[in-house]
Amino acid sequence: MKMTRVRTPAVAALLFNLALACSPPSAAAAETASPAAAQADLQHTLESLAERARPGLLGIAVLDLQSGNAWRVNADHAFPMMSMFKAPVAAAVLSRIERGELSLGQQVTIKRADVLPGSAVPSIGAKFQGEEMTFTVDQLLTAAVSESDNTAVDALIRVVGGPQVVTAFLHAHGVDGMRVDLDEAGVGRMFRALAPGETVPTNESAQAEHARHQRGFQAFMADPRNRSTPDAAVTFLRKLWRNELLSPASTQHLLRLMYAQTIPNRLRAGLPKDVRFADKTGTSGTLDGEVGAYNDMGIMTWPNGHTVIVAALLSGSRATDAERDALFAELGRRIAAAFQH
Repeated sequence: MKMTRVRTPAVAALLFNLALACSPPSAAAAETASPAAAQADLQHTLESLAERARPGLLGIAVLDLQSGNAWRVNADHAFPMMSMFKAPVAAAVLSRIERGELSLGQQVTIKRADVLPGSAVPSIGAKFQGEEMTFTVDQLLTAAVSESDNTAVDALIRVVGGPQVVTAFLHAHGVDGMRVDLDEAGVGRMFRALAPGETVPTNESAQAEHARHQRGFQAFMADPRNRSTPDAAVTFLRKLWRNELLSPASTQHLLRLMYAQTIPNRLRAGLPKDVRFADKTGTSGTLDGEVGAYNDMGIMTWPNGHTVIVAALLSGSRATDAERDALFAELGRRIAAAFQH
């Protein structure tokens, strides 16, 4: 029988503080050590942070592009991506633009029925007026990546030809272990345990609604679609950075959108001000105190050009939002301290 853990706020705070006390040396201490010593301790640091994330499963992959050295914890496990998938969708769109099949100025019509909730900042849904509006592909790319707008990414998926086109693009470029099978509307239906075209039952009781959401959450946690391993996320970012996915101009276009993605602030919260960070986060809904996905993947670059890629994907966490944010910020600090110049 699966036991349910119940924690009062006071107990949760005590456990979190104990985890901090038992964690490896602080980032400040790591900064005073030699780079070689700090990097040698990085594997232990990642393992300690993964242990701190329990009962959630935290997968981490770190790649130093200068040395080629890598550090990994649960990095071959496939985690749900959520909005993290918007970066590979954008890459697939930009590849179509390079081939002349689309253009940045191409107009895309969105109907009111296509508008979805979900955006890091007020975006398409807040601006929408009437029964339909048109946006350029360029506007949709900005909304999808920089603002994590769900309506925008689903419009891009329709324009590019469906989720399978994105997965085919990734596999054709050697990015295995990352797959896009559903749009945001499809993921949302899964969470609500609704089939395509099905609506919420009329006069559904609160108990029946909760039971339906429980079925949806369990289905989401078991579903293999729209998942990525941390290793695959790092491979995607490495190939992007090295212009192996797109032309240099398209690469810079996508990186600019990722640099502008500042909400939510996860790994970025722990980085020094002189480190640039191009990232994409992903977050699922929470049910009964458990979050299905809480992710961040990005490219850290120091002023001298030293570049480190990191992917951190957390699933099944029962920590609070503040605890998860602190965990990701600490991970960012520890990685930055290991490579600080």
